[in-house]
Amino acid sequence: MNRIVLPVVIAAAILMAGCSFLAPTEVPTGTPTTAFFIRVPSPTGGVANTATPTLAPTSVMTTTVVTPTATVTTTPTPIPITVSVLPDPSGYSWQKVITDLDQPVGLVNAGDGSKRLFIVEQGGLIRVYKDGALLPTPFLNLSQKVSCCGERGLLGLAFHPNYKENGYFFVDYTEKDGNQLNTVIARFSVSGSDPDLAMANSETRLLLIRQPYQNHNGGQIQFGPDGYLYIGMGDGGSEGDPFGNGQSLQTPLGKILRIDVDHAQPYAVPTDNPFTNVEGDAWEIWAYGLRNPWRFSFDPVTGDLYIADVGQDAWEEIDYLPVGSPGRVNLGWNYYEGSHPYRGSPPASETFVMPVAEYSHEFGKSVSGGYVYRGKNLLDWSGVYIYGDYVSGRVWGLLHLLDGSWQNAQMFDTGRNITSFGVDEDGEIYLVDYGGDILILQ
Repeated sequence: MNRIVLPVVIAAAILMAGCSFLAPTEVPTGTPTTAFFIRVPSPTGGVANTATPTLAPTSVMTTTVVTPTATVTTTPTPIPITVSVLPDPSGYSWQKVITDLDQPVGLVNAGDGSKRLFIVEQGGLIRVYKDGALLPTPFLNLSQKVSCCGERGLLGLAFHPNYKENGYFFVDYTEKDGNQLNTVIARFSVSGSDPDLAMANSETRLLLIRQPYQNHNGGQIQFGPDGYLYIGMGDGGSEGDPFGNGQSLQTPLGKILRIDVDHAQPYAVPTDNPFTNVEGDAWEIWAYGLRNPWRFSFDPVTGDLYIADVGQDAWEEIDYLPVGSPGRVNLGWNYYEGSHPYRGSPPASETFVMPVAEYSHEFGKSVSGGYVYRGKNLLDWSGVYIYGDYVSGRVWGLLHLLDGSWQNAQMFDTGRNITSFGVDEDGEIYLVDYGGDILILQ
């Protein structure tokens, strides 16, 4: 695995306990309950969508011009799938398109042709941006269920690939059961009479995962090119992963999980998940060794997976798993922070996948993952993975070249608290500012 390490000086060790939307959580003095699945169904043999993304060097657009006397076909114009060099950012800027939001942490589209944007507010609302305006009535209000804030709250939203037909969407949020904090993964349905309103009483819970601390809850959920739902879980919190959850295969914490929501209730475990034949292991695990994956995404053209993992004392990282990766991938935490040894001596037999990009706390202290740009308006950005930092407001571009090497560079200094990025149905990319604004790259 090729990797790039930025030539930076390590900043003084700062105890960062997660995404840090607010002040870092203090280390508890009590002994928390070890995290585990409340419900783990047996594998039932979910069937994957066997369509495999293909990558061609160019696609060709041919237009036909009709005149009164003849039909002329213009010369095909190649449209680059991926550029060969990072663009010069000086001709581009982030322009405000939505304002007056309350602690937004995510933006997604439904993929249903409506062109709507759905904005996740940490306190429990999903807002709809439609026809140039923010609708006054929320799509869904979970404020009475959600335990907020800090690193808790309504943290993730994903629409089913067949949402236009079945009306299903999925959320990730934290709730309190007495003094116990839980992560909930649940499915809801849209109203049959109003496409801008969900049915609040339609909740079906898929997973309930106990959290030992208040931070490092992950929160990203997204459907992969295989049709399965991927779920990002932090290591459970505190500092330094005190329970070793990142490396443990008996807990969902510190992992990317992968489940099939189409072939069983509440879900099935895909038969090719890597730990389904190991008694005691969590069958839902796809990849492990994560501290707090705050946003991951799939390249819609190649199917490659990019994961932003928030660092501890000194380093923020971007991990990369190419399409077709079989799972069973160890991303290093807490033996490593980024590509740097952190704690303990790993087994000699263990193989780790090192990050493809990282930056020190001199440049930022809480990475927010983004998306590979695949829009139509900014062709110089085609194939560039755009990501940022919540604390510093810096935005980077990361480019995977055909020879396997990587280019990584700072593109913008926005001064924003970047909680997330998002894309619309046309592939244009947006920046989510925790202060209440949504901006588009133009």
